[in-house]
Amino acid sequence: MLPILKNEEIAPNIFEMVVEHPRLAQKAQPGHFVIVMSDTEVSERIPLTIADFDRKAGTITLVIMAIGTSTKKLVRLKAGEKLAAMIGPLGHSSELENFGTVIMVAGGVGTAPVYPIARALHEKGNRVISIQGAKNKELLFWTEKLAAVSDEYIVTTDNGSAGRQALVTEPLREILETKTNKIGCVYMIGPAIMMKFCAKTVAAFGVKGVASLNSIMIDGTGMCGGCRVTIGNETKFTCVDGPEFDASLIDWDILLARQKMYCNEEQCSLNHYQL
Repeated sequence: MLPILKNEEIAPNIFEMVVEHPRLAQKAQPGHFVIVMSDTEVSERIPLTIADFDRKAGTITLVIMAIGTSTKKLVRLKAGEKLAAMIGPLGHSSELENFGTVIMVAGGVGTAPVYPIARALHEKGNRVISIQGAKNKELLFWTEKLAAVSDEYIVTTDNGSAGRQALVTEPLREILETKTNKIGCVYMIGPAIMMKFCAKTVAAFGVKGVASLNSIMIDGTGMCGGCRVTIGNETKFTCVDGPEFDASLIDWDILLARQKMYCNEEQCSLNHYQL
């Protein structure tokens, strides 16, 4: 049982949870994820990306969007209560190189996994350009944290309530048009449809793009097959082979179709939980 030190809503239905786990905090790297069980030994096992870690304090930070049965159960836990389990770190960590200049594209809750990668790349001496997008101002979070590890920071919202009214692909394209030869890599994490169009934008300029597919994982250990993705001509499992892949090689149409496979089951579970 792992003590919860903090659990607060930082945006509508988005929660920041800090958990005491010294051993995991020592091993965690940007890009890793964990398997979490909420309150009992029979709770669903949920894969969640590590949003932050503090080796000195011995803590792991998770950012959770409460949209399904298990995530709603998870965010109801309060500081002082305990998680049944947190297992990890899992997956392959991010490739942290000295690219020169990198663009970090964070869409919605994707801001959470983008942050530790941006911080690590900034610490390695890269010039970090961050683009953070959301539907509206209310759904933006960690803006100050992300800006603090960025040399250039851009905010976009769909309705123009904060920053620039645009999709993240618009400033991404503009930067690539003016600085193509200077951009070493583009990281993109957010909704799959956002990453698909970011990948197309980046590919048009011949720049390396990396996408994190953590949102399609289910079991998190390679056993269920629910996170199968086609990378080039090969079948990969996001949880054991990723979660980060070359964005230009991902078959985005198959991935988007796979995300809809369990919609009915998820809705039935949620309906039952809310009775």
